[in-house]
Amino acid sequence: MKSSKPRFSEGRRRFLRDTARTAAGVGAAATMLGLQSMQSKARDTTGLPVRPPGALEGEAFESACVRCGLCVQACPYDTLKLATLLSPLPSGTPYFNARDIPCEMCEDIPCVVECPTGALDPLLKDIDDARMGTAVLIDHENCLNWRGLRCDVCYRVCPLIDKAITLEHVRNDRTGYHAKLIPTVHSDACTGCGKCEQACVLDVSAIKVIPTNLAMGKLGEHYQLGWEEVDRDLNNAPVEDVIPTDALESLNSFKKGNL
Repeated sequence: MKSSKPRFSEGRRRFLRDTARTAAGVGAAATMLGLQSMQSKARDTTGLPVRPPGALEGEAFESACVRCGLCVQACPYDTLKLATLLSPLPSGTPYFNARDIPCEMCEDIPCVVECPTGALDPLLKDIDDARMGTAVLIDHENCLNWRGLRCDVCYRVCPLIDKAITLEHVRNDRTGYHAKLIPTVHSDACTGCGKCEQACVLDVSAIKVIPTNLAMGKLGEHYQLGWEEVDRDLNNAPVEDVIPTDALESLNSFKKGNL
């Protein structure tokens, strides 16, 4: 007796196979778009991620980092995290969000010690020499000190107080006789630890750590700062060239004659 099972033609099988593949492709595309959308939202709401101390620049770091996670495990403050598919960085690479948990500036720099590939520069021995980024007072309109109030929190928590952040006196035009004390970041000393960003009392921090190449401009080579040239010449010149001997003798004679 012949079987009653339906027979499918080769064309129908091909049609079903192609339909399944198309559906799978559309589903994968939708998933990727969803992930990209969530990644964009992560960028918008959490600020710019900051690399660990000693991280090499840009692609050099991404090439050297093997995504082992040893630096994350070594961090005693749970500052460092590994990027995921939803993070605004290559998956598996270490970073931290300064607003959540800043770098605590460990003197022994355990994350650098544990890095097996040199993605975190082993030559970094002093945490004060780290350059994770540069703090920038982005929002002058809402910064309490700029509004004429006294806050100074970012200044007070800075590990390199009066070096990386100082308070500069600016006239308060609203009152006419008070001064504003404006937090001013000095890029040559700022480590990018993010303590200022984390401590800012505003709902959204007015001061943020961003990559140094975004924070800093670059002076054209054709600009010459005359006062720096003079200072350099005076510092390198012998004393007799800076103040001629005959001038000193004349000055001494003048003083004696008036006594």
